[in-house]
Amino acid sequence: QVQLVESGGGLVQSGGSLRLSCAAHGSGFSIYKMAYYRQGPGKERELVAELTRGGSINYADSVKGRFTISRDTAKNTVYLQMNSLKPEDTAVYYCDVAAQTGDIMRDYEGQGTQVTVSY
Repeated sequence: QVQLVESGGGLVQSGGSLRLSCAAHGSGFSIYKMAYYRQGPGKERELVAELTRGGSINYADSVKGRFTISRDTAKNTVYLQMNSLKPEDTAVYYCDVAAQTGDIMRDYEGQGTQVTVSY
């Protein structure tokens, strides 16, 4: 089993910055992908950024150039640095980790953290 602990988020003015972090806890697992999704009010959940084990990174077009995903492999932690935030970035952000334990590969999701960007 893998437990995800998210931190960061909060209220920030437009143009501001926030950093989210998500730490994976447990034993005997291997991480294949770490990602952040978000769901804004009245919107569908969307992929914000993902980082694969091999180092490939993908961003949603709406955040390219403003958000940066990174990881600390030793700490099993992923970070999402969000700069130049816009009101439309307001959403609940969820950490998602694809990990293998024994022969089982599955996705784990964090509890979510609220990001609110004011005008």
